[in-house]
Amino acid sequence: MNKLLKQLKLVAMLWTCALLLSSCVSVPSLQQRHLTADELVAYNQWEAKTITTPQFDLVTYQPVHHSKEAVLTVYIEGDGLAWITKKTISADPTPINPIGLKLALNHPQGNAVYLARPCQYTGGTVARNCTKHDWTDGRFSAQSIESSNQAINTIKAKFGANQLQLVGYSGGGAIAVLLAAKRNDVIKLVTVAGNLDHKAWTEHHNISPLSSSLNPVDYWSQLTQIEQRHFVGGKDTITPAFLAQQFVTGPGLQSKAELIIVPEFNHHCCWDLSWSEMVAGFL
Repeated sequence: MNKLLKQLKLVAMLWTCALLLSSCVSVPSLQQRHLTADELVAYNQWEAKTITTPQFDLVTYQPVHHSKEAVLTVYIEGDGLAWITKKTISADPTPINPIGLKLALNHPQGNAVYLARPCQYTGGTVARNCTKHDWTDGRFSAQSIESSNQAINTIKAKFGANQLQLVGYSGGGAIAVLLAAKRNDVIKLVTVAGNLDHKAWTEHHNISPLSSSLNPVDYWSQLTQIEQRHFVGGKDTITPAFLAQQFVTGPGLQSKAELIIVPEFNHHCCWDLSWSEMVAGFL
């Protein structure tokens, strides 16, 4: 374990240096963001599929070849490029660095798929039924949760699974919690740098509330029988560790939830690089 922590620390230091060197680079174009995902999935022999739900079209990436297994793990992306600057909302939330996708591609064993958030990879403001509210104040809306739920039903049927493991990165962690509270087939729940209480989060950062969103912490009691691991970086200033701590320990003691703080990690670095080792034996 000490050896792994030393390796993680080194990776974090290298990633920080890379970020500092690239801080003056402009935001990648939409074409570049799509190309990033396309290259990742092609290299790993995955492919894109679009699932149409009544509200949104949702993009999923799936392995080209897979066997029929009882358990399917679904990875849910973060909020993506929701804002260009503190005052400018993005016209398309397709992520610059799709960490949720990278986690999925590093899944340790068994079948795994990736689910993008509404309006990501489908056109942003020009996608069907999409408005900027869907990646700002309504990013965790009832409509978004229901569309994601319907997409997962479709994926689950295709893979012939009867049980699910949900993994959500950042805002995708909120979606994963809300879906787990809604379903009866989720056996394990994992969040990575998850936004688990958006009211406390917006108050902490002194930013506008997510007034059209459901709040994961309000559904805590519906998760007590699900095995959970909530990962957070010790250097994460976007979703700091104390918010996850409150989610895990605040409402009561009967939860099966575990909080894991990785001291050298921040919000973005370096989850995907060590993911298979971090969740080996759990997922």
